[in-house]
Amino acid sequence: MTEQDQLTTVGQLPNRTNPESLLPAVLTRLVWLLWVATLGVLGVRLWTDGTWGISGVVAVDGLTVVMWTVVTFFSGIVHSYSRRYMAGQQQIERFFAGVFGFTLVVMVLVAADHIALFAVAWLAMGLTMAELIGHVQEWPQAQAAAGLARRYFLASGGLLTVALATLWVSTGATSISGIAAAADTVPFTPWLVAAGALLGAAMIQSALVPFQTWLLASMTAPTPASALMHAGFVNAGGVLLVRFAPVISVDARFMLLVVVVGAISALSGKFLKSVQPDIKSQLGCSTVGQMGFMIMQAGLGFFGAAITHLILHGFYKAYQFLSAGDGVTQTSPTKTKHKPRSLSAIGFLVTVLTAVVGGILFGVLTGKGLSVDSGLLLALLVVLTTLHATRNALAQTSVSAATRYGLIPLVFLPAIAVYAGAYTAIAGIMKGIPIVAAPAELTAVHGVVAVAFAIAYVVIETGLYQRSQRLYVALLNATQPPSETILTSTEEYNEY
Repeated sequence: MTEQDQLTTVGQLPNRTNPESLLPAVLTRLVWLLWVATLGVLGVRLWTDGTWGISGVVAVDGLTVVMWTVVTFFSGIVHSYSRRYMAGQQQIERFFAGVFGFTLVVMVLVAADHIALFAVAWLAMGLTMAELIGHVQEWPQAQAAAGLARRYFLASGGLLTVALATLWVSTGATSISGIAAAADTVPFTPWLVAAGALLGAAMIQSALVPFQTWLLASMTAPTPASALMHAGFVNAGGVLLVRFAPVISVDARFMLLVVVVGAISALSGKFLKSVQPDIKSQLGCSTVGQMGFMIMQAGLGFFGAAITHLILHGFYKAYQFLSAGDGVTQTSPTKTKHKPRSLSAIGFLVTVLTAVVGGILFGVLTGKGLSVDSGLLLALLVVLTTLHATRNALAQTSVSAATRYGLIPLVFLPAIAVYAGAYTAIAGIMKGIPIVAAPAELTAVHGVVAVAFAIAYVVIETGLYQRSQRLYVALLNATQPPSETILTSTEEYNEY
């Protein structure tokens, strides 16, 4: 019998790790100790309400403390999960070293004030993530995906370097805080180059359209690495825009561009997700959309809301990836054609009334959306995304349609309250950074974006988009990663 004819047998996995290796356990305990330490730093921050660090080099402010706490918590979860998930892997020590190193690099990035330190940490973060994507060295597909991601991250680092160099030459400042203080003095052309490069770097790192290819090609990464990527790494674009908020907010027209860029990815991610046949690809497209929402919130001037969104999305996406195996079910083909779900008249009425009440609740709890400015669009975005998530969650239950309509407000309104509470708390902790919230005047562009989101919500909820085969093919083609990064048969990824 030839090697190709041999049947794959299922049995005990071979023990290919060093039984005396303590590195996974040591690093797991160490990262949880880091999380406990960051909680202490958070407590000091709340008590003193100040910023400390090394002048011009490191600044521990509200954003730093929030991100430290969240990143170490996510990393601790990933470390703990990986101890069993990676059991039996030959390179388990290298994987744990990569995840722990990634955690440290991100902690340096969010605390860096010197532009050189920030640029080095940004580049190191990308290269470390590329190594995690290509962790399985025996898979040519994993190495191809790692190489693709590495090229994207090098391009992102190059754009960031251009932006920082331009701002340094224009202001003479070598620190982010110094650049923020002198942002208004930068001439228009150098400012436009710097702001455009910052936006480009954020788009690549956060996998916004049209730079989503590296993310969708990264499915060869171990699931814990994917969780860390989607819950932490892609958030770097939002952190970058928040750090350089005084630069990108100099011109209101550029902020409109940020809104449009985010809106394109947010809407595209929703539709791209609908044609994915596997769980990880669906989650990947979902991340593209959610990062678009995050960038939009920054463009609307609500930088605290952008940080809140990336944190809540991180919790959600980490859970989704680490529990992805639960979503795999065995089904039998049937002759019954799938009918797109529709939104009945009663369902439409309940949805609209619930959305209005949710918007009012969000405005009362946060103070945003109660005046005629970009806060109205922020409230609309929060309501639509939370309402869509609520309907998706209830659609997975076996309750009747009438019961589901009654459950929508019971689930949605508490979710809005949690979102509003998290936003208020995080914005309060971030108080002291140059810009936390800078609402803009409403323009025709904001109106077009709002209408586009409303139409997209109706189209998705009613299933109208499923009736166009041409749209289906276009969406499917837009999400196809390079062929060399795709595993097509079990023989290619069966290590044993």
